[in-house]
Amino acid sequence: MSSQADEVYVREPAFEPLFDMVAELHQTLDGGEAALGRRVLNSIAKGSFEGARLRGALNPGTGDWMLTRRDGVMVVDARVVLKTDDGAIIHMSYGGRIMIPADVLPQARDPDRRHLIDPARYYFRTTPIFETGAEKYAWLNNVVSVGTGRLLQGRSVAYRVFQVL
Repeated sequence: MSSQADEVYVREPAFEPLFDMVAELHQTLDGGEAALGRRVLNSIAKGSFEGARLRGALNPGTGDWMLTRRDGVMVVDARVVLKTDDGAIIHMSYGGRIMIPADVLPQARDPDRRHLIDPARYYFRTTPIFETGAEKYAWLNNVVSVGTGRLLQGRSVAYRVFQVL
């Protein structure tokens, strides 16, 4: 006996690389412990992004208003302005979660050693969405995407962003 769900074809998601992004961060502005946890601003000093269909630079000063909850999970709340190499402006916002196990945290906080941590030892995922008025990149306004992050040496992070097909 077949159920109605068996008769409905649902395509499983597939992923296509959209771009890689690297961001170097300014000094963190720490708001201290508050009702929900510790809120910090990680603003971008400089950065770049590159993929098959777009490339360019990150606008300095944009960044992540991150909340570290009392359970240690970091809640990403980022707003980034991308400027393509041909001058278009793309607004990218993303939420996400970063979970670094307690035994890895001291190394993750060390700017000279954090890049040596195997990214499989921590969870760093985001869900970027885009908004632009640039006709050439208008297709981004309808894209669902996911990103994976990685800690780099110093005060830098890297992302690989995928379009969900």
